[in-house]
Amino acid sequence: MTSPPALPNTAPRIPPAEHPIDADLVRGLLADQQPALADRPVRVASEGWDNAMFRLGEDLAVRLPRRRLGAALLAVEQRWLPRVAPGLPVATPSPVFAGAPGRGYPWPWSVVRWLPGASAERAPLNSDQGARWGAFLKALHRPAPAEAPFNPYRSIPLTERAKLSGPTLARLAAARPDLVDATLLRLWGEALAAEADLAPTWIHGDLHARNVITNDGVLAGVIDWGDMCRGDPAMDLDSLWMVLPDAAARAAALAAYGDVSKATLARARGWAIAIGAVVAESAAEADPMFAAAGERALIAVREEG
Repeated sequence: MTSPPALPNTAPRIPPAEHPIDADLVRGLLADQQPALADRPVRVASEGWDNAMFRLGEDLAVRLPRRRLGAALLAVEQRWLPRVAPGLPVATPSPVFAGAPGRGYPWPWSVVRWLPGASAERAPLNSDQGARWGAFLKALHRPAPAEAPFNPYRSIPLTERAKLSGPTLARLAAARPDLVDATLLRLWGEALAAEADLAPTWIHGDLHARNVITNDGVLAGVIDWGDMCRGDPAMDLDSLWMVLPDAAARAAALAAYGDVSKATLARARGWAIAIGAVVAESAAEADPMFAAAGERALIAVREEG
């Protein structure tokens, strides 16, 4: 069998931390600002593009931005997630303590609840979790106040996002016609033509499988709320293809969500195409597992379109 052509080599590397972060810094910040937690054991949990995470005992974690950009996202999470989380039917890492700069560390940081489980990227949701996912999205998509954050990549209409995603999709169509074919390009065109028929609501803004926590395939939590903002609910509905495992789960999610117009569903497909294409291309070399998730989303949209 002939292997498909390689994706363009545009993969970004994880940026270097703009300030050193280690367990000693975490202990020092806790000793100064939250001494009741300072005696808990601290150990490294993970490090991503924007944040470093340390376990704090068994039920808590400390999140510290690695970069100025991450600090802005964490500040959004600190301010707004505690207001939104109580109305959601899933667990979130809503901050239990909002830390301030200290010990030479220049940015805010958080103590959050540790959500046990695995990411849906590694331990996918069971098909029977579609209805729970739809109920979560419905609960989240409620009116956001005028002062809610504006995110320049997520709050914008899909037609604006197309200025970034359109060229990516064109490159993929040239390099991977097995992935981006005439059907997918037709659906993309229909999405761009679809009327924006909903008022903006709260949205998570980054609902891919890596930000969904599962326990034995059961939805256990949603993490990484730094991109939460006021925007088109269709942007989050892209998760039907980014997160859910099959068509049956997607149908159950839509039934639980209710009242999704053809235009909104078209825009949701468009957002799944836009995000799936960016993930498939940008992560191709640096993060093959993430890139594969983007490819799966594109294939799912195409097959159901």
